[in-house]
Amino acid sequence: MEITIAFGLGLIVAILGVIPPGLLNMTAAKVSINDGHNRAIMFSIGVCIVVVVQTLIALLFASYLTNHPDVTNILQRVAFVIFVLLTIYFLLLANKETKPDVDHIVTSKKGRFFQGILLSSLNVFPIPYQAYMGTTLATASLMVLNITSIASYVAGAATGTFVMLYVYIFFFKRIKSKKLRSQKNINFSIGLVTGIIAIFTLVNIIKEW
Repeated sequence: MEITIAFGLGLIVAILGVIPPGLLNMTAAKVSINDGHNRAIMFSIGVCIVVVVQTLIALLFASYLTNHPDVTNILQRVAFVIFVLLTIYFLLLANKETKPDVDHIVTSKKGRFFQGILLSSLNVFPIPYQAYMGTTLATASLMVLNITSIASYVAGAATGTFVMLYVYIFFFKRIKSKKLRSQKNINFSIGLVTGIIAIFTLVNIIKEW
């Protein structure tokens, strides 16, 4: 039961993190349009491999934080400031319409696979996001950060990421929304997510006073 819960939590947290239009899911969708479904899948697999490593690092960090509540309290306040600044930054960027440059000339499946690894490696947001969520879940006694649970959560996070990338791959051709493709809308979506996390963090800080 513990393994199932950890897997489900990892799945849900990852899905929520990948739902907003961003570099990885938009690139996966465009690879599907330009190069076909199979190459988009290879790109997504490359992304998920990095997600496994990032989530593992994040949960190991979260495990340390849960054993050092004094450090957690400090980092919680630092995280709040960071998420507020990120929210302001992306909302300000949302006022500037720029064309996203995510089209790369890659012709092989192997090339798309390594492109997924590269872009996912450059996207470091999952590490603080998963570390914060892992600490929050552990503090709320929803998950125990032992080896089994961490492995199950990581598997769930990778699965959730792949599921959302596949949703973008499968449905993007049918949606073909100019608003969804615009960098302005992407920045606004990211700003909205960081804003929600900032509010959630503030609520937790207030509860501890």
